[in-house]
Amino acid sequence: MLSKRLLTTIGLGLALLTGACAKEAGPVDAAGRPLEALTIVTASGEHQFLVEIADDEAERQRGLMFRPPLEDDRGMLFQFPVAEEQGFWMKNTPSSLDILYIDPTGRIVSIASHATPYSETTLPSNGAANGVLELRAGRAEEIGAVPGSTVRHPFFKP
Repeated sequence: MLSKRLLTTIGLGLALLTGACAKEAGPVDAAGRPLEALTIVTASGEHQFLVEIADDEAERQRGLMFRPPLEDDRGMLFQFPVAEEQGFWMKNTPSSLDILYIDPTGRIVSIASHATPYSETTLPSNGAANGVLELRAGRAEEIGAVPGSTVRHPFFKP
């Protein structure tokens, strides 16, 4: 029969191990998936973000609808299988966003700044893009992101 002391030691060890594993997991998105690191390189330097990934049709359709405003270092990266003209709207999205359209090499094609909440007006990319990054409104200007700036993430192949 195991002693109380041994059982207590085992229990504490498991609790510590569980806590350590949970700490290593890091931040997660609304679906419980880990957020991914993304860097935007501008004339003022490198700017780090943690992004949710929308890589299937259902996630791309839902996007940031019905969600609270993004934190300064957060975003959502929409991944499309083919680079083509993209168009986004703000239907059911309660907070203003910057929408950055990105080509397959990670170059920003265009930016729709301060998109109007709840608007159903399509905001076109004005060029082929297979990635679209949504950030808190005004964030792109704050970090100096402009068309031609670079976005680094494993999805893009420089």
